[in-house]
Amino acid sequence: MTLEVNPWLLLLLVVPVLLTGELLERRVPFLSRVNIPSPVVGGLFFAAIVFAINLSGLAHIVVQMKVATGWWTWLVTPEIEWSERPLKGISLPFLLGFFGCIGLDATWMKVRQGSYQLFLFWMIVTVFAVCQNFLGVFLAKLLSESPILGIICGGVTMTGGHGTALGFAKTLEQAGFPAAATVGAAAATFGLVFASLTGGPVATRLIQKYRLDTPSGDPEESCSGTAALSEAVTNKGFLWQLRQFFSQGFATIVHLFVLAVVIKLGSWFSYFLQQQGLVFPAAMGAMIVGLTIRNALDLSGWKVIQSDLVSLLGSLILAIFLAIELTSLNLLDLVSTAAPMLVILLAQVVFAVLFTSIVVFRFMGRDYEAAVFASALCGFGLGSTSSAMANMDTLVRRFGPAPRALIIVPAVGGLLVDFTNTISITSFLNVFQ
Repeated sequence: MTLEVNPWLLLLLVVPVLLTGELLERRVPFLSRVNIPSPVVGGLFFAAIVFAINLSGLAHIVVQMKVATGWWTWLVTPEIEWSERPLKGISLPFLLGFFGCIGLDATWMKVRQGSYQLFLFWMIVTVFAVCQNFLGVFLAKLLSESPILGIICGGVTMTGGHGTALGFAKTLEQAGFPAAATVGAAAATFGLVFASLTGGPVATRLIQKYRLDTPSGDPEESCSGTAALSEAVTNKGFLWQLRQFFSQGFATIVHLFVLAVVIKLGSWFSYFLQQQGLVFPAAMGAMIVGLTIRNALDLSGWKVIQSDLVSLLGSLILAIFLAIELTSLNLLDLVSTAAPMLVILLAQVVFAVLFTSIVVFRFMGRDYEAAVFASALCGFGLGSTSSAMANMDTLVRRFGPAPRALIIVPAVGGLLVDFTNTISITSFLNVFQ
């Protein structure tokens, strides 16, 4: 018996998923102690239930993610496309909204602070992606497998994610690996899970080990005490944040309106660049438009945008996006992972933890923000930019702001590394196909 989960039902499940994640964090203090985001906990819990049902044979549950409903897709789609009612992921408005919030929170002062570090972090991430390909190819050959398997389990799916895996699928099939699409989907799903499970613990360990100064105070005090952790989760959970945001009255309406404008203009901006043949993620368009609008308003003297309110809105939207994405994960893809592929992927996770803990932390300054950068690279180096932002959001809410990281990471992880990673993947394919 096949059961299809309607996208709208998936949307209705968001609040139960988020509250379940918070409940599990209270019941299992370890999850809070290592800073695993509650949307990740709740989403994986529900995905595991679906996985168990599918594995038992009682039913086959298929989660649908895309809708063509005009009123839902209009905001994220230029009218040229929208008139044809294209299918769009139900979580897309939240993804664009979150990156729009990053742009709206990016004042010129914050952007200027991260100038040279943006290039440095980009270079570090590029080296990381190249090393992933070397590691994948080396292990594939060691296990007497095709080197293309190593490339798929390297930069294609780890730094690249599902999008890059899908984009390179036909090329990889032509290179002699017919199962590229299936293997790519499984590897990317594996990476997405571990991206959220490793980022928080890596940063927490660095903060504790080196007793780093954090904006919220002593790292030892903020990292100890299960009672304090439970209280923090209770007082600053999803519903608490929701009440805080909507208690702002007219300011709430203004910020929601401005964000809607940012999303719409961002979708047009991204569409225009994509029509010119450029690889440009839709989310980056929203971020750039948000940044432009925020700084234009500030320069005009009309300071209607409040950074604390934008941060709160962004946190809410990110939680909803992650809950949708992780609840819809098909964990059966991981069961079909062959032993050689699993070995390579586990090695990639270990490498990511070591690289971020040693290289990223040291080169980015050996301070609190360097630990946040390390957590972020675990996020998009194994999964996606959204995973990176979730890792950082959890750390920021607990330890205090990391403004440079919040500006640099989405620019590097969501856009810049795609260029260098594509070059790296293409170079490896030319050598090993």
